[in-house]
Amino acid sequence: MKALQAPTFQHPELLPLRVLAALLDRLEHSTVPVDPGQYASVVRRLEQALRDAKPSDALRDLLAAHPAASELYENTQYEVAGLCRSPLEASVAAEQAARTMIQRAMHTPRESSADGQS
Repeated sequence: MKALQAPTFQHPELLPLRVLAALLDRLEHSTVPVDPGQYASVVRRLEQALRDAKPSDALRDLLAAHPAASELYENTQYEVAGLCRSPLEASVAAEQAARTMIQRAMHTPRESSADGQS
């Protein structure tokens, strides 16, 4: 716990979230059975902290460092697209642009090679 509160942590507003994320990681990787009530309590508190957190580079970095918290964030933040945690509109636009480019490439005539094969 003291390591999490080290003065080098530059975003004190995310400290409670960081503590909960680290605790969830520990529970997820525990070699001994975890009390279901304790697990559920940590998840509920972390879910609320994630809901209250403003999107930022610091939050992105925190989620990258804590996979269990990242998974919870992705599963509860429906306005954010899946594993990439990017806005849904941007993801959809990128997919549509890729499909358009693929369709154009499929309809572009190929040049013939010297032996008549394309």
